[in-house]
Amino acid sequence: MTEQQEYRVLESRGNVELREYAPCVVADVVVSGSAEQAASAAFRPLFQFISGANVGAEPLAMTAPVIQRPTGEQLAMTAPVIQEPAGTDQWTVSFVLPAGRAPSDYPVPTDPRVSLRAVPAETAAAIRWSGRWTDSNIARHSQDLRRAMTEAGWQESGEPRWARFDPPWKPPFARRNEIVIPVRRPVEGSRA
Repeated sequence: MTEQQEYRVLESRGNVELREYAPCVVADVVVSGSAEQAASAAFRPLFQFISGANVGAEPLAMTAPVIQRPTGEQLAMTAPVIQEPAGTDQWTVSFVLPAGRAPSDYPVPTDPRVSLRAVPAETAAAIRWSGRWTDSNIARHSQDLRRAMTEAGWQESGEPRWARFDPPWKPPFARRNEIVIPVRRPVEGSRA
């Protein structure tokens, strides 16, 4: 079974969850094009990195999900990480790396398009669906997630990201897809 990004469900509202994500390390590639083209364009260099295209030729396990988000400038591995949309059709596509290592313990990519980034723990709202990864599905589920967040009193605190858990050859009805939006950490005992 493929290792998945670690999180704990804090609250559920139908198909929407409020989650607490553990810190992780991701391998990023920034690409241009449509949202649908971006994942295909970034997949090869990311897959080559985890297959051994790195200093030491160390293969890494495939994990899930593959994450995609609109991107601003690519930032060094420092804190805080600030993200702003950079304009039309620019995306960061990320592989979550296997857990249990410090960022400096992962092999260095040999492809300059691949960079490693530490992602701090965060609280986020997520909605899951099966089916194809289309602009209309992304728009509809993003709207549903934001509506549920408003009803719950969860305040958006960052840019959305899109998560794919399955390979493209898996039948669409069986695919797991998610939209994840960071939220301000709720205060214990309150709704927001």
